[in-house]
Amino acid sequence: MKEIGEELKQAREEHGVSVEEAAEDLNLRVSQIENIEAGNLKVFKDVFYLKCFIRDYAKYLGLDEERVMDEFNEFFFEETSKIPIAEIEKASREKQKEQKLEKKIVSPYTITEKKNSKIVPVIVSLIILLLLFLISYIVITEYLSPEDKPENNITYLEN
Repeated sequence: MKEIGEELKQAREEHGVSVEEAAEDLNLRVSQIENIEAGNLKVFKDVFYLKCFIRDYAKYLGLDEERVMDEFNEFFFEETSKIPIAEIEKASREKQKEQKLEKKIVSPYTITEKKNSKIVPVIVSLIILLLLFLISYIVITEYLSPEDKPENNITYLEN
């Protein structure tokens, strides 16, 4: 990986670009550029982001990004193939435990599945009934003929 980092650094220097300028142009931190150029992969938590950073950096510097990515993939394959299977299985089990714990944690900031509530359909039904009653009342009172309306049927007794 140091070879890739040195190639990137050399290309940057040939173009007369400072680390700060490259970081600003690529929307990265200066420390990320410096770590890529130094070959410090352990500071990057996610290899997929690292690959994107390297690809963007190579493209920014006018290098053949596919060739640089092929070199990175070869390096990465060699490094990961040296990891014993027992360590991979252990890391997998630890990750599964973490995921189970994360699911159990309940706070206002975590998303939890909402339980089906029986109250919601009852409320919706009541609202619909109320609306139907209101609409029927309006229709009856507005569209009755004037002689059918109760206020016009008042008779006065003459003395």
